[in-house]
Amino acid sequence: MADTKREIERKYEGPPAGGDAPLPDLTDVPGVSGVIDKGVAELDATYYDTADQRLATASLTLRRRTGGDDAGWHLKLPVSEGVRDEIRAPLSDTVPEDLTALVRSRIREAELVPVVRLLSARDVRHLVDASGTLLAEVSVDRVHAERLSGGAGSAEWTEIEVELADDGDPAFLDKVEKKLRKAGIKRSASASKLAKALDDTAPRKPEKAGKPEQASKAEKAGKAAATDKVADASKATTTAAKPEPPDSPPHTAGGHILTYVRAQRDAIVELDPAVRRDVPDSVHRMRVATRRLRSTFRSFGKILDRTVTDPVGVELKWLAAELGVDRDQEVLTEHLTAALDDLPSDLVTGPVQARLNTWSGARRSGSRQRLIAVLDGKRYLDLLTTLDTLVAGPPLREAASKKPEKVIAKAVRKDFKKVADLVGEALELPPGSERDLAMHDARKKAKRTRYAAEAATPALGIPSADLVKSMKSLQTLLGDHQDSVMVREALREVATEAHEAGENAFTYGVLYGRAEQRAAAVEAALPGEWEAIEDKGAV
Repeated sequence: MADTKREIERKYEGPPAGGDAPLPDLTDVPGVSGVIDKGVAELDATYYDTADQRLATASLTLRRRTGGDDAGWHLKLPVSEGVRDEIRAPLSDTVPEDLTALVRSRIREAELVPVVRLLSARDVRHLVDASGTLLAEVSVDRVHAERLSGGAGSAEWTEIEVELADDGDPAFLDKVEKKLRKAGIKRSASASKLAKALDDTAPRKPEKAGKPEQASKAEKAGKAAATDKVADASKATTTAAKPEPPDSPPHTAGGHILTYVRAQRDAIVELDPAVRRDVPDSVHRMRVATRRLRSTFRSFGKILDRTVTDPVGVELKWLAAELGVDRDQEVLTEHLTAALDDLPSDLVTGPVQARLNTWSGARRSGSRQRLIAVLDGKRYLDLLTTLDTLVAGPPLREAASKKPEKVIAKAVRKDFKKVADLVGEALELPPGSERDLAMHDARKKAKRTRYAAEAATPALGIPSADLVKSMKSLQTLLGDHQDSVMVREALREVATEAHEAGENAFTYGVLYGRAEQRAAAVEAALPGEWEAIEDKGAV
């Protein structure tokens, strides 16, 4: 079973391999009372990647290492600069399935092969405080790198690593760095040993194309199918605009929307490992990314051809539904439990909490296993490949080459008008199921308008950012109303089950009445809230 360790470290350049790598007296670092020499460890690490280095491109590293006190398989996932989550698994001859799954969104069907071997002599020192508590580990690594695939070079260098102790204060690393800099030691230009090894052992001339083992037959077929699907759909329209380079600031309407599309595609891919690890809020965040992407396709049909994006939107809707299989029921149960907790004890009669738990458990149709199966499935992996293909060759329409101030603003205003129409319809209806449905439709449209305004903000600035806030406020208000609707529906079900079991249903009636009052409060607040939003207007 793999386990996780948060790693916070900094790397520094040492003198050429074979030379001395003196460290300054680190007892001068504030807070350090002693430097303990832990000796030299001989480390042997083989790094794995696809033939076209997809993991390295995404700043991920996967290695099998022996020697030292943490022999085994290590997968390092970037969190932020200098911070990585290291997922560990026991030694084995082949890549552990758990770790392969965590990089599935990156490698798809490609094979993981050995790419680099690093032999390191690690001279370790522990920095401790007056009580002997470890503050950081400092190591001087003399490294020999051998290229195993994609070349046959080798390289040697020396580097210094400073790794913060578990639960340590990151500010301590600044104190150590200040001392190192005074000694003339500077930060490493490479993000990792693997990155430096790949750079230093890269072939001088590009290899000839024709026989790269970059992907399996299944993946090549899937990519070809995705490319054909996008290409065939694109024939339905004349593409008059060319995409701007992804690494340059966007200037056109198409450039701005594609930047947002790329960000959501990247979010889905990057959140995949977190969802598999059941990191809190990761499922919700991936679900939001899928919804943002689908909404963008629908809102900006004048920029991205919808004959191409609509089928992709269908797949995104499917993924969002799979991600929400249990989440919606979980949220509803949380609302019911919170409402019950707010009741005075003398209003609670019978086994209400137990009944709620039974009711909720019976309606949970999904599982972790189901979600993981979805993420490992062909439909999901094909969707990722389709998104890659769409981003690489976007189906831009003629308006994509125009100024964003006109094209994007017009699309956002169109969405805003739809919200206005739906809110107006809801306000004209009397309280009841029809108004509930109208307010729910308005909420969904407000969410779409919010996402459109988010995509537009880099191009349109403050007015668009203000609209994001307005739509978020409206979405929250209407969401509270929808929560009340769902809570009342659930309470009717639970009360019926309790009554049939011979239990007192009084408490469910009290909860129903309170939920009804909350809905009425939202409906009373909506006219004023909407009037304030209308006064501000769209972009």
